Amino acid sequence: MDAKDTHVIAVANQKGGVGKTTTTVNLSAALAEMGERVLVIDLDPQGNASTGLGINPRAVELSIYDVLMKDSAIEDVTEASEVKNLFVVPATIDLAGAEIELVSSFSRETKLKRSIEGSVGEYDYIFIDCPPSLGLLTINALSAAKIVMVPIQCEYYALEGLSQLFRNVKLVQASLNPDLSVEYVVMTMYDARTKLSEQVVDDVRNFCGDIVCRTIIPRSVRISEAPSFGQPITVFDPTSRGAIAYRSLAEEVRSHV
Repeated sequence: MDAKDTHVIAVANQKGGVGKTTTTVNLSAALAEMGERVLVIDLDPQGNASTGLGINPRAVELSIYDVLMKDSAIEDVTEASEVKNLFVVPATIDLAGAEIELVSSFSRETKLKRSIEGSVGEYDYIFIDCPPSLGLLTINALSAAKIVMVPIQCEYYALEGLSQLFRNVKLVQASLNPDLSVEYVVMTMYDARTKLSEQVVDDVRNFCGDIVCRTIIPRSVRISEAPSFGQPITVFDPTSRGAIAYRSLAEEVRSHV
């Protein structure tokens, strides 16, 4: 894989409800809006990244499950979203069984990596939306990616599980993917009215250092509403605080890579 051509980013945190899918969908859309060619791989059986980008999982013939378990080509599974330059490899509920089915599979940790090798160079960015666990699907994402992005919610226990995630990244580095590194921590659901949000950001900056992004994503009703319309916030409400924040994060990611 040539990192100069395509930035492959796994969006991971084993905690649920921290804004992984929201960040994957909206950051991808903001980058696509800037003219970058972006592919989102939905690796979460809930399929929220797919529906958040207007893809109905019940209407697709093939999904990421077929790529992992039936060796379907990734280009045969890729769907265009309504956003120009933004494409999706959707997830369906079939993926829930893949975690178990992969156990007996040959080279089970690197199936995703091998499947996307042909797509590297076709896209500027590939984002992999991981499930909220550290199982085989997430291991596949970490094996395929060069970069890990970790969304963290500005709430109590924000740092809980973070050490475990970093340990797992180190294990994947040692055994499967020496090029992998955690390069972004994104603070999400920031509530400026509370002292707690401010305190959590300080704690995470102290713990993680320079990899914490300058852009902080606010808690926003509009961001929460957008997925039910199958649209990223940049389309649903282009002038909202959430859309502005994700565009700012996109600029930060572009300038970093």
